[in-house]
Amino acid sequence: MTTVIDGKQVAASVVDAVKSAASALEKETARKTGLAVVIVGDDPASHTYVAAKSRMAKECGFNSIQHTLPVETTQEELAGLVGSLNADPAVNGILVQLPLPKHLNSDAIIQSILPEKDVDGLHVVNAGKLATGDLATGLISCTPAGAMLFVRRTHGEDLSGLNAVVIGRSNLFGKPMAQLLLNANATVTIAHSRTKNLPAVCARADILVAAVGRPEMVKADWVKPGATLIDVGINRIAAPERGEGKSRLVGDVAFAECAEVASVITPVPGGVGPMTIAMLMANTVIAAYRAAGKTAPTF
Repeated sequence: MTTVIDGKQVAASVVDAVKSAASALEKETARKTGLAVVIVGDDPASHTYVAAKSRMAKECGFNSIQHTLPVETTQEELAGLVGSLNADPAVNGILVQLPLPKHLNSDAIIQSILPEKDVDGLHVVNAGKLATGDLATGLISCTPAGAMLFVRRTHGEDLSGLNAVVIGRSNLFGKPMAQLLLNANATVTIAHSRTKNLPAVCARADILVAAVGRPEMVKADWVKPGATLIDVGINRIAAPERGEGKSRLVGDVAFAECAEVASVITPVPGGVGPMTIAMLMANTVIAAYRAAGKTAPTF
């Protein structure tokens, strides 16, 4: 019987732990955990994401600060705001919502956030700490951290003897996911568009993570019987059966057929997606504990 992971339920358990940790820190130090979110322009999807993040921060008992800047904001103005948030001791986490308008250099802005306040885990210092196995002082990118939580809950902390394949080599997900699996002692292969005989590579995996952005690319014969299958893709495809012009969300995995073969699988939607905001909250409270000189909770 295949287990379908309920991402909403796991995310809710993380958020409950974050609430407890934030409340305990505030009682002990009289410091409220602070998260500042910066959004530039009027992209509707970005505003939806930011509203969800701000709501969740308030629910966790954080001081939630939102800076909404006009689309014509200059690089200097945005850099100045990030600099002031870096210097503000009441702000533990800084998140600049991507994508930024085209005239802004987003990488320069992300790299200007102090690594200890980089709750998105995108700073090169945090990427470097993960790459060198330092999970104790860095902050881990939220989506791979959430996907890894599913892996740990399924297989435990030590993945010795297990083969893991990550399809996708992006800096945002593929590379950090591979590092997390490697740090847990899995034998890791990173596969991508140039990999020869991709189905055969995937079929050796005890843990298969798909993050390529191609709808339902992974088929049942790519999956080792009994494998754990983590689907990170979010793709919108036409759904004429729902009516003219309608669409639906699917992952990178052909869910129905792969669920017949895998022992554990994540659905889309409702799998990895809900974990991203939950892990953002976890990173923020971790940053707050470290700023207060306290031992940070683990999630």
